[in-house]
Amino acid sequence: MGRVKGKAIKTAAKTLVNQFSRAFTSSFDENKAKVNELGILPDSKKERMKLAGEITVLMKRKAAFDPQKN
Repeated sequence: MGRVKGKAIKTAAKTLVNQFSRAFTSSFDENKAKVNELGILPDSKKERMKLAGEITVLMKRKAAFDPQKN
């Protein structure tokens, strides 16, 4: 089993995806750069990586269920 992300990370990721949905993609590296650019959690690299990972998961899930692509 993988690691479990905290509720704060999941909530923050959902909020960011809703606010900046066009800025994020399904690529972890691009999301990581965007989170750094936005200046979110500037003191904690580990938390920024968790946030970028959760955003990637949400964007992949959103792309899988997007009715416009099918």
